[in-house]
Amino acid sequence: MFGAVFQFPEYDNLYCKYCFVHGHDWTSTSGLEEGITQITCKGSQSSRKLIWNFPLETTFKSTSPSGWPQLVVSVYGPDVFGNDVVRGYGATHIPFTPGPHARTIPMFVPESTWRLQKFTSWLLGRRPEYTDPKVVAQGEGREVTRVRSQGFVTVSFHIMTKDMKKLGYDTGPASPANTQSATSGWSTEEQPINM
Repeated sequence: MFGAVFQFPEYDNLYCKYCFVHGHDWTSTSGLEEGITQITCKGSQSSRKLIWNFPLETTFKSTSPSGWPQLVVSVYGPDVFGNDVVRGYGATHIPFTPGPHARTIPMFVPESTWRLQKFTSWLLGRRPEYTDPKVVAQGEGREVTRVRSQGFVTVSFHIMTKDMKKLGYDTGPASPANTQSATSGWSTEEQPINM
């Protein structure tokens, strides 16, 4: 479910922490709700992109679309002194239609408000970061945070849904390419995702 391409032109040796945020009516029935990836380095090709092939399998269950799950991504890497610092935060809703999807998440980092704070945090290797990255998926309390855009993360998903029509939700396309098993109730696109 999770293959990512990171576009941080000035950074290398990055890793990612991820977590899911969802409403109260949602529960995870299998899989991990948070974790950490391996460190990736830029490739030798001309694109010089950071690529992770880090598969996740997570299953959610709910009877209400309220609080639809979101994937929160926090990217970390070393600074010039070797300290692990945050290189970006971002979030995206999990696609609600079955099949392959790609989402490009704009990343941002919190910034100090004063120049003296910026210099001191750079010197000490203690840059501003969120104590709980899940705040990225919520609007509450973020309106007073000063941030700077920094890079992009492209995430690949392959979504399967079950019994959505039984609950009165039609998330599939109107085309015949959407197949549904009569015995299981699972729905997915016929074409697999190619990476």
